[in-house]
Amino acid sequence: MTTPDSEDHERSAAGMDYDSPLGEKASKLGNALVDSGPDAFFDEIENLVPDSWREHIQAFPLAAVILGVGVGVWLGMRKGDEIIAAGTSMVTAAAVSNITSVMERATGQA
Repeated sequence: MTTPDSEDHERSAAGMDYDSPLGEKASKLGNALVDSGPDAFFDEIENLVPDSWREHIQAFPLAAVILGVGVGVWLGMRKGDEIIAAGTSMVTAAAVSNITSVMERATGQA
């Protein structure tokens, strides 16, 4: 990435200096969460589920809910603090990015 040093500092401070495709996807998800709320999160989860699993979920919805709750409880017990920190970081980075772009438009800088 070739940007001036001051811009690198601003991107790092805003949490937008990602080195991996996963980071870019997280940034897009964070922006979508800020823009449209929890619906964007549920849409992204729906996109992650393979078609073959969707058929099983439609055939056995109660089992899918029980499995989802079980995985959620297990993750919450094991990695709760890290998940909350990551989610907060994504939303904060997206919010700071949006505020920065609004302020740049307001002051006339591009």
